[in-house]
Amino acid sequence: MNQTTTLHIPLSTRAGLEERFAARLASALTEYQASAMPADIDARLRFAHDRAVAAARLAQAQHASTPAVLGSSGGAAVLGVAGGPSDAPWWLRLGSLIPFAVLLGGLLLIDNHYMRTQIDAVVEVDAAILADALPPEAYRDQGFVEYLKSARP
Repeated sequence: MNQTTTLHIPLSTRAGLEERFAARLASALTEYQASAMPADIDARLRFAHDRAVAAARLAQAQHASTPAVLGSSGGAAVLGVAGGPSDAPWWLRLGSLIPFAVLLGGLLLIDNHYMRTQIDAVVEVDAAILADALPPEAYRDQGFVEYLKSARP
């Protein structure tokens, strides 16, 4: 029975192992190439080498072109450097809170403006009722309210 074991290696260690494996493979291929090699194997190895180099360059370019990543951590959004939130300098982590503070301030200003508008509308209605020649009890009478609704188009 063939039993495989899964090795859980941290990313930094895994990268080091991959680099050592690539270096050993390259040196073995160089030694093998020194001996007589058929043309078709040489062409396939050259093609595989070119693809590997292109893939490595593409991966390096993608890693360099994405300095910030927006991800999810346990239901909460996290903004950080591509290497992880612990790799970010303290000023960048603190700076990521600025949009949240601006949003919170904007919401508080909108709420304040809404409440002030509602208070001003109530004050205007109360002032109109108190300044009117009719007593306030007239507005409580249902017949008078119906008269006001029918009198105005």
